[in-house]
Amino acid sequence: MSRTNVNDLLAFLAVAREGSFTRAAAKLGISQSALSHTIRGLEVRLGVRLLTRTTRSVAPTDAGERLLRTVGPRFDEIDAELAALSDLRDKPAGNIRITTGEHAADTILWPALVRLLPEYPDIRVELAIDYGLTDIVTQRYDAGVRFGESLDKDMVAVRIGPDMRMAVVGAPRYFATRLLPKTPQDLTAHDCLNLRLPTYGGLYAWEFEQAGRALKVRVDGRLVFNSVTPILKAAVAGFGLAYLPEDLVATQVGDGTLVRSLADWCQPFSGYHLYYPSRRQPTSAFAVLVDALRYRGSTPS
Repeated sequence: MSRTNVNDLLAFLAVAREGSFTRAAAKLGISQSALSHTIRGLEVRLGVRLLTRTTRSVAPTDAGERLLRTVGPRFDEIDAELAALSDLRDKPAGNIRITTGEHAADTILWPALVRLLPEYPDIRVELAIDYGLTDIVTQRYDAGVRFGESLDKDMVAVRIGPDMRMAVVGAPRYFATRLLPKTPQDLTAHDCLNLRLPTYGGLYAWEFEQAGRALKVRVDGRLVFNSVTPILKAAVAGFGLAYLPEDLVATQVGDGTLVRSLADWCQPFSGYHLYYPSRRQPTSAFAVLVDALRYRGSTPS
């Protein structure tokens, strides 16, 4: 097979996996028009249509799905073998891609990277902030960070943080004209600051538990965000109640900037875990990162 054909196949895989010519072109470092020309040339040589194009999306045809399913894993194996060659170096080297939420990135991943990267200058890390339940296999991430209970069974999970608690908080100015909620059901009478989850496009339901009774509440309010930082800012400004990790609001609760409620309904739950496919053969760089992130504190029995 000529080098041109190899590059054309890589171009097809990028478009099929990204579902977008724009994103695939940016990933490959070429123009969108050049990428479109490459795909059309590949389709002409093969004599079949590989992609269905609409004004809003790009999806593989049946022939494209077959090519993606059969050829894609071969290139992934080549990439994995090339990455494994870094194990022969004096120090671990290679690229690591991780999908994570903003809070985990700030409180766990970044502190670990600050300690790790100066010692391993040939390790490169990409952190993608994403609140959706990203498929790390199809999106070609090395690992993801999520709460322990949301992990798939075919994943290896490594605990990287302690148990967590959530907190319902609001500013004193917000409560100047409203009563503190005493039960989760009272939240329906409040302005609440919502977090939108990109995976399904829905709003995150606030989760509570007391005396073994679990409860999810769909709250309503005038403001919706897709990350926790603006939610915290809006809560401090008095625009509504927020449902945020306890450690994120500890300072504001301590100095009176925010008032906490429903603390007895917010029970500890399993904290952050790094997860990756069980069939994945870790490179030395990935193994070093996992060891740096591994939580070594005490956990409840």
